[in-house]
Amino acid sequence: MLGMLERIDEIRREIGQRTSRTHKSELGQFLTPAPVARFMASLFPSSNQDKAFLLDAGAGVGSLAGAFLDRCLAGGFGFTSVDVTACEIDEALHPFLEQALADYANRLNMTSRLVSSDFIEHAVNTLQFANGPRFTHAILNPPYRKIQGRSRHRLLLRQVGIETVNLYSAFVALAVSLMEEGGLLVAILPRSFCNGPYYRPFREYVLARTAVRHLHLFASRNRAFREDAVLQENVIVLLERGGVQGAVTVSTSTDDRFADYAADDHPFARIVHPGDGERVIHVPTADTEGIAEFSPAFRHSLEDIGVEVSTGPVVDFRLKEHLRDSQEAGGVPLLYPGHLVGGAVEWPSSRVKKPDALALNTVTEKWLYPNGFYAVVRRLSSKEEMRRVVASVVTPSSFDASFLGFENHLNVFHKGKHGLPEDLARGLAVYLNATIVDDCFRRFSGHTQVNAADLRRMKYPSRDALMEMGRWAAAQGTLEQGQIDRKVGSLE
Repeated sequence: MLGMLERIDEIRREIGQRTSRTHKSELGQFLTPAPVARFMASLFPSSNQDKAFLLDAGAGVGSLAGAFLDRCLAGGFGFTSVDVTACEIDEALHPFLEQALADYANRLNMTSRLVSSDFIEHAVNTLQFANGPRFTHAILNPPYRKIQGRSRHRLLLRQVGIETVNLYSAFVALAVSLMEEGGLLVAILPRSFCNGPYYRPFREYVLARTAVRHLHLFASRNRAFREDAVLQENVIVLLERGGVQGAVTVSTSTDDRFADYAADDHPFARIVHPGDGERVIHVPTADTEGIAEFSPAFRHSLEDIGVEVSTGPVVDFRLKEHLRDSQEAGGVPLLYPGHLVGGAVEWPSSRVKKPDALALNTVTEKWLYPNGFYAVVRRLSSKEEMRRVVASVVTPSSFDASFLGFENHLNVFHKGKHGLPEDLARGLAVYLNATIVDDCFRRFSGHTQVNAADLRRMKYPSRDALMEMGRWAAAQGTLEQGQIDRKVGSLE
């Protein structure tokens, strides 16, 4: 006989199969599988408090509240009663959610209420007029959808001091604000909130009000929500409202089976680096011990070494009338990610199925760089690619041209929109292609984009060390990954 959470999970699968992708996208709705829900509920520490006030915002069919209540039934908490507030805007799910809560009420001393209105509006009203309960526990799989800058949601959030760009971060920030001191919140979130300027106000808001107790990272992008084809890298967080920050437990598993679950404790200084104004949240794992950013050999900024990095300035569709085939006279090379092969650049290339030259004229010249040595990094990697940071060297002898165009899906290391010394360009490419650098990038970036801002934030060896690596690389010819890693690892 199926348990209550298993019955809820069957309903979740049935609804997921018959719900259109458009409807899910409109609501940012991805219902939580039972194994994930159980794990999230397991992160709450046991408690001997008398009564629990639980918030489930974006409750769906009741998977997360059900996992929490299952744990109550199993004696995982010492509560004598539980009060559940389940917020769900999708009216089609209400009958299933109400039934799930009623089934638990038959076996537990609990009360429940279903809030069918918009959670952001409901929470803002509660905060402004103090007309609702404060919560001891919250468990969330919030919706994933962008909030426009002038939208009603954005204006409501600003009324309570919350500035953010996505529903998921808005739900978590509001839930934090609705918690009692000492209240505990578990949420599953896209990892994209961990870095980047758009989510910095959200990180500041949460880190100022909570202590981070646990971070769990799924190693596979597409397995935790495989039925909904979700490709965002996900992280589960446990936060304590008003807690004193201490060490953070960081755990990993490949997917929602948790068969290879592993956990380690880390000092908070490894999660959010002291003095980091961006408040980037790193997720260290066992295989990233001794990572580059903690070595004294890697302590220099790009400014220190006299280098800049910019997104490739050529947006091809905006210059469509000036695009040319590489064989046409009067054009200059236009480099795309497809031209980067094995740490070098191949142009022209049969892999690039579009015009890969640009007419040189008064319209295009402002988007071009003089031919020279540059280190370039692709901005995008595929979802399960082995590496995120992939660097190549542009060498001027490869082109019979005075200028080069760098397409918008490349990041270009340069100096004042001019080339770099050859040894420096080659040394940068060696460093950027090292495994420890890729590991470092993955620790603070949950998306597959490698943005210029991310590359600026990283630390680098000294200019002299990079120049020496460049000379070494030129003498080696083709480099294997092991050679790169040993060379970068030898820096002191």
